[in-house]
Amino acid sequence: MKRFILKRIASAIPTLLIVSIVVFAIIRLTPGDPAELMLDQDATPEQIAELQVKMGLDKPVPVQYAIWLGNVLSGDFGTSTTTGEPVLSMIVSRFLISAPIVLIAIALATIIAVPLGMLAAWRQNKTEDIAVVSLMTLLMSIPGFWLGLIILMVFGLMLGWLPVVGFVSLRDDVPAALIYMIMPVATLVLTELGSLTRMTRASAISISRLEYITHARAKGLSEPQIIWRHALRNSFAPTWTLIGLSLGGLLGGIAITETVFTIPGLGRLLVDSIYGRDYPVVQGCILLIAFIYVIMNLVVDLVYPLLDPRVTAA
Repeated sequence: MKRFILKRIASAIPTLLIVSIVVFAIIRLTPGDPAELMLDQDATPEQIAELQVKMGLDKPVPVQYAIWLGNVLSGDFGTSTTTGEPVLSMIVSRFLISAPIVLIAIALATIIAVPLGMLAAWRQNKTEDIAVVSLMTLLMSIPGFWLGLIILMVFGLMLGWLPVVGFVSLRDDVPAALIYMIMPVATLVLTELGSLTRMTRASAISISRLEYITHARAKGLSEPQIIWRHALRNSFAPTWTLIGLSLGGLLGGIAITETVFTIPGLGRLLVDSIYGRDYPVVQGCILLIAFIYVIMNLVVDLVYPLLDPRVTAA
């Protein structure tokens, strides 16, 4: 088990290094001089040259990467060219807004998806299965931004049950914050529910055909006992992988949801920084999102043996 953990951790290190190179290259491959793009059109050559020196753009690209990576490892993500604030503090403050929304959404989606998937699998090709699969397929075919707009229009504008604009932090007022989070969380839950339910159903169907399930039935165990005591753990392993990927995906794709519901989170910061050509912030946001993807994959790999001990033998 220790060897398995060390192997997975070691494999994550070069992945993170490659991610840092890609993130650095994305900004450097942007057409034009980053310093000129960040400044106004009326900027003088002296101002452009000063910003180039400040950002290290006057040095060779490998040297720029080495300096940037050293600064990142020391916690220095640079300074925003728009606000003058440290990039890391901006990202952390926005991340603390986005993270609870994503975590609550993925938790609720899992709580709903796993029972629905198990029910559909055990009632395969029957009314319950057809209803669940049809509903999940419909949810998977609806774009997230359109779903968010529909929820906003129905529950915010037409019924007036929930606030349409604004946001309250959990640190300021928990009950009010939860009210403002209902619609964005509901949007993310419905967005991820289809794929999680279908994955649970598919893995549960494959598990239901194994010999130990047949043996459990032969022993006289009831179907609920077979499902929850024998099938759930093994069928949940593939779903756990999808949950990990969905968690990173939601954080990376939450920009649309935050824009629809005017939430000042990490995704909204990334969008605003792209429009404002604030490249240090863009670079920091992309790096954090990519880092979370890698870490979530690592966590999934480390937890997987607890769900399926056969993995350690591979």
